[in-house]
Amino acid sequence: MAKNNDDISQEAAETPNVLSPIVGISREDLLSAFGAIAGGAVRHPFTVMQHMGAFGREVVDIVSGKSELKPEHKDRRFVDKAWQQNPLYMRLMQGWMAMGSEVHGFIDALELDRVEQGRAKLVADIFIDALAPTNTIIGNPSAIKHAIDTGGMSLVNGVRNVLDDMRNNHGMPSQVDKKPFKVGENVACSEGAVVFRDEMLELMQYSSTTDEVRAIPLLFVPPQINKYYVLDLAPEKSIIRYLQSKGYQVFVVSWFNPTIEQSHWGLADYVEALINASSVVMSITKSKSINISGGCSGGITTASLLSHLAAKKDTRINSVTFWVCVLDPQPEDSDVGVMVTKRGIEMARKRSAKKGILSGSDLSRVFAWLRPNDLIWNYVVNNYLHGNQPPAFDVLFWNNDSTNLSAALHSDYLALYEDQPFANPGTKEFMGEMLDLGNVTVDAFIVGGVTDHITPWKACYRTVGMLGGKKEFVLSNSGHIQAILNPPGNPKAKFFANENLPETAEEWAATAHEVAGSWWDRWSDWLSTRSGELKKAPAKLGSKKYPPMEAAPGTYIHG
Repeated sequence: MAKNNDDISQEAAETPNVLSPIVGISREDLLSAFGAIAGGAVRHPFTVMQHMGAFGREVVDIVSGKSELKPEHKDRRFVDKAWQQNPLYMRLMQGWMAMGSEVHGFIDALELDRVEQGRAKLVADIFIDALAPTNTIIGNPSAIKHAIDTGGMSLVNGVRNVLDDMRNNHGMPSQVDKKPFKVGENVACSEGAVVFRDEMLELMQYSSTTDEVRAIPLLFVPPQINKYYVLDLAPEKSIIRYLQSKGYQVFVVSWFNPTIEQSHWGLADYVEALINASSVVMSITKSKSINISGGCSGGITTASLLSHLAAKKDTRINSVTFWVCVLDPQPEDSDVGVMVTKRGIEMARKRSAKKGILSGSDLSRVFAWLRPNDLIWNYVVNNYLHGNQPPAFDVLFWNNDSTNLSAALHSDYLALYEDQPFANPGTKEFMGEMLDLGNVTVDAFIVGGVTDHITPWKACYRTVGMLGGKKEFVLSNSGHIQAILNPPGNPKAKFFANENLPETAEEWAATAHEVAGSWWDRWSDWLSTRSGELKKAPAKLGSKKYPPMEAAPGTYIHG
């Protein structure tokens, strides 16, 4: 079934793009946003009066019951029938909506430049969302009903949850009930072993579950921002188990979670670690080459590795897969990407340099405030006002098991954002060679997600034009994480494909067709033709030189 560009763009619009938490929002940016709004109000008093007057007129209509303001049908905050049937609650909701509408109109009328307007709207939206009546007991009819139904115990439980988050979650509302999950027992539990370890990584080899395996092994390079086991959550979601069942020899990197002592670890160090790990994989499997797969920030490291090896005429990489990875982020990729300025980047670099790391908790906090409705107020209502426990969901458990970025690696990633060396080949030196993905001639499989708000799919598509070999691009019908967790068997699973690779993502989407099922199967078919002949599966893991050290998921995953 054909899917045109407008249809795909409409689906992508369901999830707003946001600013990367790696850059974050500095105090200076926030003060600048407040200054832009306040300064605009001083310079344009008539505009202020216009919007105050419009707000007043709307309030009159609200009080008299003539207002036609209604929340968007996807706004879950106002699903309780009281918002439509109770006159008081309806007017409270409409008053809040009118206030937000006039604030947005006022900012638009100021005719600020793109950077100032982006900052102003971001800050305004944070405060508008914070003032939503649903975030308070009195203004949330479902919370009041729940308190009555439970004899007040929901409020008691809510206070307990607040105190627990103050002590154990840096003051942020918990997004997941972690108690049901145990790493190595019901998540990250595929059978395997650590076969190599150095200070930066553990290399795990997974057991074969078929009588025969493909001769050329596959090495996964996960993001340094998160732990590897997004690839190995519940057994039915595990891409590692899926690949085992298809006869692949699977190896996975588990990064050490850096502390202040490892602040000097930079991108070159991570690439060197991957070179060592790939040598171990080839030694164990007796293969002269490997296939490699990198996701998100791990894809940036993988791309840097590919460029370096190509410059060195090192042919150990046979093919590459990039999943939800952007190699040249641009301001236009997101609604507030324009806010990423040189000043903001430099402030982010100085903050992590001072601390030695960019901590996982700081990353999570910044990201949450960039999507406050989904990642903060939703849980305030559930955990505090309703007194419920957050959901026990393996994806959220993994997402909250955050890691740190060393200051040097953080700085290197920021430099890639500033200099755009992948989009401008031959302009930046790295490890003694010029970065140039055009010299990478191995086949590539590239995956994006339609509703991905972290690595927008059109930005992922640009990787097609950077690589020198044969490429295939598929677009999973889901967001950043669910684009990866796409096992066969889900009747709702689908993706978009196009045998042609035109210059722009818009042109690709215009002639792409919809495919029912999981992209995993398409990728496995693609990978099988690039993984050599079948041979007898190894009877045991590791080798004489690299014997198994301990069972997967190893030690570093617990750091």
